[in-house]
Amino acid sequence: MSNRLRNACVTIAAVCFFAVAPALARPATFPAPDKELMVPVEGGRVYVRVNGNLAGPKPPIVLIHGGPGGTHGPLLDALALSDERAVIFYDQLDSGRSDQSNNRANWNVGRFVNELDAIRAALKIERWYVLGHSWGGTIALEYGARRPVDLAGVILASPLISTRSWLKDANDLVAKLPAQVQSELKACDSPQPPSEAVCGVATKQFYMEFNRREPASPALKAYRSQSGKGDNYQLYETMWGKSEFVSTGTLKTYDGEPLLAKLDGPHTLFIVGQYDEARPVTAAQFADRVPGSELAVVPGAAHGMLTDRPEETVALLRAWLDRQDATK
Repeated sequence: MSNRLRNACVTIAAVCFFAVAPALARPATFPAPDKELMVPVEGGRVYVRVNGNLAGPKPPIVLIHGGPGGTHGPLLDALALSDERAVIFYDQLDSGRSDQSNNRANWNVGRFVNELDAIRAALKIERWYVLGHSWGGTIALEYGARRPVDLAGVILASPLISTRSWLKDANDLVAKLPAQVQSELKACDSPQPPSEAVCGVATKQFYMEFNRREPASPALKAYRSQSGKGDNYQLYETMWGKSEFVSTGTLKTYDGEPLLAKLDGPHTLFIVGQYDEARPVTAAQFADRVPGSELAVVPGAAHGMLTDRPEETVALLRAWLDRQDATK
C-alpha cells in the first residue's frame, strides 16, 4: 500500500465509520433544474442543466459523466452541493438528452473536451471546478492538463487515465471472482463465446462487486423515465468495446498518463470507491505523480460512488471544494 493510499484512508476514518451504517432515506425525486439549455458544439447541441446560483460567491462545478455514451443521471446526487454553489450537468453529444446524429467523426477525445469550452461560454462562467467520472475523468484530465485560466480545480473521479492501466485493474479484479465466473468471462471475450445469457450473468457478478453495489435510487429511476433517451451503446462499443475487460475501440491505445505531469497538483483531487474498477491502489500511484494533489477513497462504494454512497461522496467533495475556495 502506498503512503498516499494509507494516508487517504486515515483522513476519512470518520466517514468509514458511518459508511457501515444503514443507508439514509433518499428523496423520491430530484429537484427540477433552475436552468436548462441546449448548447451548440461541434456536431450538434448538448443538453445542459443547472441548479444553484451561477452568480454566487463560490465558483460553480461542472460534472462530466462516464461512458462513452453514458448520461448525467448517475451523478445527480451531487445536486446536494447546489446549496453552496451552482452545479452543472450535461450529456455529451450523442448521449442522453443531447442531439444524436451518431456521426462517428465526432467521436474523438479532443472534440469531447472542447464541449466544456462551449458550455462555459454559453453560461458566461469566469472560473469553475471540473469533475469527471470514469470516461469523464479522461475529459477532465485532458482539460486540466491545458491549465486553462478558467479552471479553479479538477476532480478525477474513478478516472480512465490510460487503457492499459484500466485493463490491468479489470483483470486483477476478475481474478478475485469465483473460478467459474473467471472462466466464463474469459470465454465471453473469445471468438466463440457462450450464450448471451451466460455472459450476462457472469458480467453482472463483476458489476455487482466493482461497478455499482447498490440499485438505482427511486429518484434516479424516476428521472430516467422522464426521458426516452438512455445510454448510447453504439458510441460505447465504437470508442471502447463490448465489455469492461477488453478494449477494441478507438480508445484501445489511449494513454493520458503523460498528462499527469501537467496538472496543477494543489488544485487536483483523485477520488475513487473502496471497491472501484479504478482500483484505489492505482489511483494512489497516479496521485503520487501529481505533487500536491489529494486522494480520497469512499468507503463501501464501487465505481458508481455517487449512487452507492452519495452522502459520503458529497461530504468528501464538499470538504475539498471548501479548502480550495479558502485558498483563492
